[in-house]
Amino acid sequence: MSQLAETYACVPSTERGRGILISGSPKSNAILYTNGRSVIILNLDKPLDVAVYAEHAYPATVARFSPNGEWIASADVSGAVRIWGTHNDFVLKKEFKVLSGRIDDLQWSPDGMRIVACGEGKGKSFVRAFMWDSGTNVGEFDGHSRRVLSCAFKPTRPFRIVTCGEDFLGQTNGLMSALADLYHVLHLGPIAEDGLSISRAPAWLCRACPMILLKDHSNFVNCVRFSPDGSKFLSVSSDKKGIFYDGKSGEKIGELASEDGHKGTIYAVSWSPDGKQVLTASADKSAKVWDVTEDGNGRVKRTLTCPGSGGIDDMLVGCLWQNDYLVVVSLGGTISIFSASELDKAPLSLSGHMKNVASLSVLKSNPKVILSSSYDGLIVKWIKGIGYSGKLQRKENSQIKCFAAVEEEIITSGFDNKVWRVPVNGDQCGDADSVDIGSQPKDLSLALHSPELALVSTDSGVVILRGTKPVSTINLGFAVTASAISPDGSEAIVGGQDGKLHIYSITGDTLTEDAVLEKHRGAVTVIRYSPDVSMFASGDANREAIIWDRASREVKLKNMLYHTARINCLAWSPDSSSVATGSLDTCVIIYDIDKPASSRTTIKGAHLGGVYGLAFTDEHSVVSSGEDACVRVWRLTPQ
Repeated sequence: MSQLAETYACVPSTERGRGILISGSPKSNAILYTNGRSVIILNLDKPLDVAVYAEHAYPATVARFSPNGEWIASADVSGAVRIWGTHNDFVLKKEFKVLSGRIDDLQWSPDGMRIVACGEGKGKSFVRAFMWDSGTNVGEFDGHSRRVLSCAFKPTRPFRIVTCGEDFLGQTNGLMSALADLYHVLHLGPIAEDGLSISRAPAWLCRACPMILLKDHSNFVNCVRFSPDGSKFLSVSSDKKGIFYDGKSGEKIGELASEDGHKGTIYAVSWSPDGKQVLTASADKSAKVWDVTEDGNGRVKRTLTCPGSGGIDDMLVGCLWQNDYLVVVSLGGTISIFSASELDKAPLSLSGHMKNVASLSVLKSNPKVILSSSYDGLIVKWIKGIGYSGKLQRKENSQIKCFAAVEEEIITSGFDNKVWRVPVNGDQCGDADSVDIGSQPKDLSLALHSPELALVSTDSGVVILRGTKPVSTINLGFAVTASAISPDGSEAIVGGQDGKLHIYSITGDTLTEDAVLEKHRGAVTVIRYSPDVSMFASGDANREAIIWDRASREVKLKNMLYHTARINCLAWSPDSSSVATGSLDTCVIIYDIDKPASSRTTIKGAHLGGVYGLAFTDEHSVVSSGEDACVRVWRLTPQ
């Protein structure tokens, strides 16, 4: 049996030059953001309490809780909106095709009956309002000529909608229902670079459609939000300005003061629950808390500086005022959480991976320390029970394909044909040494008892390294796909495209072939020795894993054929009693060596897009990582 114990969440997907939108629950301190095809639900009170919705067919862009907190509407780059429940395994209620292109923002009406979505489209169809349960149009907006970046519903009657975007215009439209005179919507078209959109509804539905066009910004308008009481709304722009408007008439009533104001593009804004303050995030790497004066202007109360090196990744692209939490997101994905009631208090920083986490390593001296690497070159340190503990910043900052770690040293290889040895002292990386092996590494394995000895496999052979010195480069005469070196450095196992396992003894710097094992029916993808070195395990692209007895070279556990796609990774428990395999089929399977393969434990849907990293922290806990950029700890219990 298995139980999810902890999730170390991925960070929000970001893109330079574009803000991101995060939202909060009306009933708790949970927030929503997106990464790839996943929607992440993160509890700010318990950052390890994470849920992931992974049903979008395309990369998700934005997600919002309904006003009653029972439903979530999430959108993606294809223009689809999915509406799903926050309980009962995220049951899907409906999916609608809303726009022809990417959706950048969506909002629920205050009564939870309607949704407005905006983004990219064809012609002038950049905004659409529809019924949440049927998808029926309740308004279309023709005022925008370019992409619409943000939209907002007025939270009080008479209802209003305001939209803004990349055409430097601002428009407002009114829509009154003949079916229910209580329902009235004024659409405030693009307020920023793109202006506000005009609404148009069927003749039988509309009594009037007034539209207000606002042209006060001189650059893209990135975000617009109503105050909680609906009396005003604020738009922020790439022109570094924030402008307040009357919530009913759309009349300009004030601005964020330029004194102590932002020096770069303002990407996001969020109101305090009482409507007396606003939070903004900017490309100038600062967030600011503003007091909103009675005359409708904003004065800087506090400038919030997030931890960082001051580089491009520290530009701020999103923010949210969630009860007493001030949440700010950087371009690098770091989430900084401030206390609204204690602004002087240092923020809590949460970070992680944005891309596929391809490798995991657990330090033997302290199994609670987990290192994970993603192909974009990021190495993150996690502590079991605590979560994020920092990033290991390598000076070379190259992409990572293969990764291994021993005490006080990490070894990486990537797409630059180099193998790097990086000394680690605490959370700091020292000056790295590298060697160019002349070909792209396929696999990397260390002799754990003598970690200066490494075996690196390439397309056609292997390279033996001592430190960063190649002592032997051997062409093996077949297409190599995986390799492993024994802990004492006396033996190597090399797997091929043909499914064969070649066992070599290592004498000095030479390899001597001792045996060829032929059980796999697909290319060998991974090989690992057991900790007690009495066995080794191998997996292949034909979804099968095999446990071998090292002395006899006979199969010890067979019929491990329960995945439905290629095996990407495997790991042994510290006591050599069980093996875990991770697959492209999104599952992790744990086998007990002393029991038939049919008595396995299967973790279904461990990672959207496939499992790429596995490691045991102890006999009862396995860590996994995958395409969804998350890291998870699973607790195993005897069956």
